[in-house]
Amino acid sequence: MPTFQATVAVLGGLLIAGALLSGLARRSFMSLTALFVLVGFAVGDGGFRWISFSAQSGFVRDLAYAALIVILFRDGLEVESEMLQREWHLPLRKLLVAMPITALLVALAGRTIVGLSWTEAFLLGALLSPTDPILTSSIVTNPRVPRLIRHSLNLESGLNDGLALPAVLAFLAALTVGSGHFVWWRFVLQDIGLGFLYGLACGWIASLLMPREGRRGERDLEKSIPSHQKSLYALGVAFATYGVTVLSPKGNGFIAVFVAAIVLGIRRPDLRKHFEQRADEIVEIVKLGIFLVFGSLLTLHALFNDGWAAVALVFVTFLIARPIAVWLALLGTSTDRPTRLFMGWFGPKGVATMTFSLIVLDQGIASGERIFDLTALVVFASIILHGLSDTPGANWIARHAQAAEVSSSA
Repeated sequence: MPTFQATVAVLGGLLIAGALLSGLARRSFMSLTALFVLVGFAVGDGGFRWISFSAQSGFVRDLAYAALIVILFRDGLEVESEMLQREWHLPLRKLLVAMPITALLVALAGRTIVGLSWTEAFLLGALLSPTDPILTSSIVTNPRVPRLIRHSLNLESGLNDGLALPAVLAFLAALTVGSGHFVWWRFVLQDIGLGFLYGLACGWIASLLMPREGRRGERDLEKSIPSHQKSLYALGVAFATYGVTVLSPKGNGFIAVFVAAIVLGIRRPDLRKHFEQRADEIVEIVKLGIFLVFGSLLTLHALFNDGWAAVALVFVTFLIARPIAVWLALLGTSTDRPTRLFMGWFGPKGVATMTFSLIVLDQGIASGERIFDLTALVVFASIILHGLSDTPGANWIARHAQAAEVSSSA
């Protein structure tokens, strides 16, 4: 069967099965994202070969970009103004301290255990430094988990996707033939700085263009615009922001999208509400589509091509790098030991890491496939480990928070 027909048949079947089994999935460790990756693996190159994609194809690259734009925009809209004003220091510490330390420790493991070159190892560290609470939905949506933890994990995951990309592109460019005069720090500063400014500007302009209900002269016009059009307006802001940002002078489009979403969500909570009510299905389809394609590109041989060294890298990433980095980043804060351990463990690797690894694979560098395979194994392990532990972890931290509240009030 041709790839397109087979792909839409599998995608349609999975969406139907996912809807029917959604209640069961919430009570088990197997999330829908995990199901899509595993089914993609079964019907792709590692299994029956019913569908087959080339990671270097424009379709895979464009799907990865579209998925990241939509997901970053949705995450940015969910950033709460009140929490951003009062509780910004924990996410900032994790972004500025924990994230670089995580990347450095993973890079050291890539160099000493796997045997990558230093540039390749730092590229791997940049790939595995972002987190993705999408894979631990019971953590970020469970009202029993302290609000501060949920806010911190959500804001960290949204910003670190965009912040990791300049480093990924910088080390990737350094590995490309003919990049001997590449100045990575200038590249990173330009990408982050311009991306942030573009995001501020686009979000602010977008918040002004849509009429407000409370403004005189705009009330009737605002009421005449249907809710689904307001949702499409917000989605259009996401793609327009990315497109404008990557034009000359070029900035980081992903950072711009996330920042624009924060600005738009804070200035126009009405648009955020319409987007959340109407666009969830679009976000879910795009997200699950990229998981399906990602899974179809994997094979068991490739995942374990580096043998025990690859397994050791997984161990270092989840049990050493992230916990140590978060612990150091939160020293001196009011967080207690269980909170630091909890946030240190729940740093899953998901959409951003997969998307970035597809970008690396698309560039055709000599070590691209090896780095992609190592990254894919870590994501696979994250789906299993964090999927098994998210509900027990949420219950544990909830009990701790309740006990601490009772103790403080006594």
